[in-house]
Parts: sequence; C-alpha cells; structure tokens
Amino acid sequence: MLSLGQQEAYRRRYTKENPGWRPATHVYRDQIEAYLTPETRLLDLGCGRGGIVEQLLDTAGWWVGIDPDLRSLQEHRLPALPRLCGQAESLPFPDDSFDLVCCSWVLEHLPDPPRALAEVARVLAPGGYFIFLTPNRRHPLLVFNRLLGRSQGRLVNRLYGRATTDTFPALYRANTPNHLRALLADAGLKPVELTLVEDPTYLAFTEGLYRLSCLLERALPPALRIHIVGVAIHE
Repeated sequence: MLSLGQQEAYRRRYTKENPGWRPATHVYRDQIEAYLTPETRLLDLGCGRGGIVEQLLDTAGWWVGIDPDLRSLQEHRLPALPRLCGQAESLPFPDDSFDLVCCSWVLEHLPDPPRALAEVARVLAPGGYFIFLTPNRRHPLLVFNRLLGRSQGRLVNRLYGRATTDTFPALYRANTPNHLRALLADAGLKPVELTLVEDPTYLAFTEGLYRLSCLLERALPPALRIHIVGVAIHE
C-alpha cells in the first residue's frame, strides 16, 4: 500500500532529483494566489473537507465552498467557512457573484461538463478567472484506470489506503488539453494557460517501481503528462 505520506516523500525526492519540478498541487496553489487580492470573491467548487482554502484563507476577501457530498461538508476542517451542498451543474448563486472560481480533482467526476462550465461562467464576473487542477486522461495510468471500471474503488482503497467513501466515480469527460480548450471556449471562458505536470509517484510502491515510473515520465511527450493545471478568463 502507498500512503499519502510515502507518496509525498517520493515527491520531495523527485523535486531534489529534478530541479525546477514542482507538484501540480503547488502549481495550482500558486496560480490561484497570483490572482487573489483582499477584495477577491472566491468560490471553491468541490471544496470537500478543506484543501486550498486552508492554505490561502487569509489572502482573499471572501470565500465560499460548495460540494455535493454532505459528509465532506460536515467534516470540513474550517467550520467557519461558508459552504453549501450543491451540484456544479446548478450553482445556487446569482450571476457575476465571484471574481475567481477554483476547483481541484473535480472536472474528472462531472457527468455534464458543458453545463457545469456554463454555470462557472455565469457566476463569474466579467474579467474573473477559473482555475482548475484535473488528471489528463491520455496518461497511461489513467488509461488503465478507465479499464478498471467498477473495480476502481476497491483497488484504490487497497493500493492507496483511501476510504471507499472518498472514492468517487471518475468519468473523464473533460480531461484532455484539446477537449478542455473547446469546452471552455464553448462556455465563454477563454483559456489563458494550460500547464501539464508529470508525477511518477502514483506507482512508487517500491524503489524499483519508482525508478521505472521516472523513466516512463521522461519518455512521455508533454501532452501525455498526468496532471493539467488550467487558467481561463471570463471575458
């Protein structure tokens, strides 16, 4: 089993072995931080139990979180954070409510990405930004993941020690760079930047598998890297 602590240790090692590399979560955080001001109205879409808001809470003017999983909202690590239970495809906010909408590990689970992105555009004020982190379905590991079908949850639980209740179906209906650009444009969101980030730690169950994963990542073209960090603007 590969625990989160072990995975993070391998990421620190990979950072030392590859100067300049940074985990996708760090790239995502810095992209958000770059657009934050004390007046920013920010929606954390799919906020779960915490995440980015815990790192940047004091930077923005006002935060609100939304998530379809009531249990995650009840167990949120910042009880004072305003949060609602709801779906991305039907956001319970007026038009132009936010200056920034962010989401991590959400797009891959959406049953109707065009509708969800249209909602993101609707609640964003003109000139507002949408920043996201999601897997790239073209990476070999994600191809294998899709082949698992219904066994995915049990395997994730066994390999990574994640509770089955925290393993949600991954549909990957908005998860290639080209598809994302098209979906964003259709929703009225102009892509500003898509950054693809490699990460060999998902298969680092042993030293040998870690080194093999590093070789795989070096052999893959940039378009097949496992993570996508995106920034789009609502013009």
